Amino acid sequence: MKDYELTLQIMLERATDLFGHKEIVSELPDGTTHRYTYDEAYDRICQLANALDELGVDDGSRVSVMAINHYRHYELYFGPSCSGRSIHMTNHMLPEEHLIEIVNEAEDEVVFVDPQFVDTVESVADEFETVEHYVVLDDEVPETDLEPVVAYEDLLEGQDTDYDWPTLDEDDEAGICYTSGTTGLPKGAAYTHRDLYLHTLTHGHVDVFEIGENDAVMPVVPMYHVNGWGLPYSATLSGSKLVLPGENTHAEGIAHLIDREEVTVTAAVTTVWLDMAQYYDENEEIELESLDRVLIGGTSPPEWLMEKFDKEIDAPIHQGYGMTEAAPHLVNTMTTTEVAELPESERYQQQMKPGIPAPGVQIRLRTPDGEPVPHDGESTGEIQARSPWLIDEYFARPEETEASFTEDNWFKTGDVGVIDEYGYLEVVDRLDDVIKSGGEWISSLELENELMSHDAVEEATVINMEHEKWDERPVAYVVKRGDTTEDELKALLLERFPKWWLPDEIVFVESIPKTTTGKFDKKVLRDEFKSEHGILPVDE
Repeated sequence: MKDYELTLQIMLERATDLFGHKEIVSELPDGTTHRYTYDEAYDRICQLANALDELGVDDGSRVSVMAINHYRHYELYFGPSCSGRSIHMTNHMLPEEHLIEIVNEAEDEVVFVDPQFVDTVESVADEFETVEHYVVLDDEVPETDLEPVVAYEDLLEGQDTDYDWPTLDEDDEAGICYTSGTTGLPKGAAYTHRDLYLHTLTHGHVDVFEIGENDAVMPVVPMYHVNGWGLPYSATLSGSKLVLPGENTHAEGIAHLIDREEVTVTAAVTTVWLDMAQYYDENEEIELESLDRVLIGGTSPPEWLMEKFDKEIDAPIHQGYGMTEAAPHLVNTMTTTEVAELPESERYQQQMKPGIPAPGVQIRLRTPDGEPVPHDGESTGEIQARSPWLIDEYFARPEETEASFTEDNWFKTGDVGVIDEYGYLEVVDRLDDVIKSGGEWISSLELENELMSHDAVEEATVINMEHEKWDERPVAYVVKRGDTTEDELKALLLERFPKWWLPDEIVFVESIPKTTTGKFDKKVLRDEFKSEHGILPVDE
């Protein structure tokens, strides 16, 4: 018999009972710093829950949040979920049609939005089918056509700072995130309270990220991106000081926050730390003395970066591998006793791999026919996973669920990898041709379809090419059947997609190589581009 349900209520209660005095620090867009304690955050979370009652938001309903990392976003991590609703952490950078699709599919009743994203919401609000209220996360509402709309502080004003929390089942939904639409429209991954609680426990494990009460945790990774990698929850359960950088996600802002707030652990995609290494070298006043470890996801860091943070900054890099479906953590680097005995150069090679499965996670490799792949460091197979916090179905997508799980209920990640004799996983390719740019996904398929919608385009394909800063960027190959230009095609793409989706290069060719089955041979194009230009950006 269970003693009690594992819910976010228990997590929040522990933070306030034991560590109510600890700080949550937020950098705000106006350049000011907001500070309050877990106790003060709890009062406002209660006010938020009461306000949701007053708005008439139903039990089990979802609210969408489009916001950067700050204290109001933190309150929304708990207010809806602990009161029997669910938070839909919404990526405002998605194309408009994706935003419409996911808000409608999730049946969000309220949209909470930062002032700087109000225009984004306005542009699609007429297409929302279930949204009944808009709340601007500020002291006042800017000029807007959204209706009905209220400022967040006005919403909380006068609400009781106590709340009679309902009895929840740990299998109730607490939140939902959508994938970035790597092979078409985004897919929803809904997390239960139990999922998030167990995932959070893992982050405190000594062989994972060791997050504890004596840490100051700063998630640079956006809180709308897979639960901020789970770090706002990890800090809360552990009673850590929590630092939310707002828009200060560049090297200068991050460095000064680390020094000022004595941050011990922080997390961001690799490109952030490449910039940080350069900024650190060029600015003698930056110390980073408090920094104890750096968490990286998305793509593996180069060896020189690993060495710099380890030896010079004394803050070793810890990689993680995961995905939206896993909330997101599955695998992380650690130095096992076997690996510790290897020569230094070999140890760094191991540390450049995502690592070994976290406690509670199982990873296996399978051939296209479903056969096991040996762990010899050379043989490749599709990475398949299962864990207590990995979803067992996609929200409202039975056909996607059927295609993504094996008969024995292992999740097919769509990644190709190898596992070596030490149990370390290395991701070597993807089954689907998507572009990972700065930690976000770009769908090559959607870009191709839009390019080929142009009357002057006969054929088009988009490949992912290595970029010295953004990991990967898209490059398009186009066969013309009429007059068009690179600027014209980019203008066409800009009508549907955000600017950062646009190809860095559009190459006009007489024909596009094809495989024996008639598909575009992207491998040939990648090899040709690399042979001619190397990596991006192209030197003119």
